Amino acid sequence: MPVKVTDTTLQNEVQEGFTLVDFWAPWCGPCKMLGPVLEEVEGDLNGKVKIAKLNIDENQATASEYGVMSIPTMILFKDGTPVEKVVGYHPKEVLMNYLSEKIAAE
Repeated sequence: MPVKVTDTTLQNEVQEGFTLVDFWAPWCGPCKMLGPVLEEVEGDLNGKVKIAKLNIDENQATASEYGVMSIPTMILFKDGTPVEKVVGYHPKEVLMNYLSEKIAAE
């Protein structure tokens, strides 16, 4: 299950390994579509990637810090460092391939 993060908890949650942070808002249709996809991806990857969700309406400082201009935006962190930004809705297969390649490259 994805972990909910905030402006104050994000850095603690992304410190170890890979964490994909979903920047979203409750009013965003594509964000609502992406939620269940990310839950499946997290389950299928068996703990190799943690999924975190950050509500941009409640945590504007972090969204601004990482230059999130549109949602959904996902940022992949590796050991606390942002690696790459992925913008927009993507189906499960695309996200699985993307994350599998990142894991394999380590």
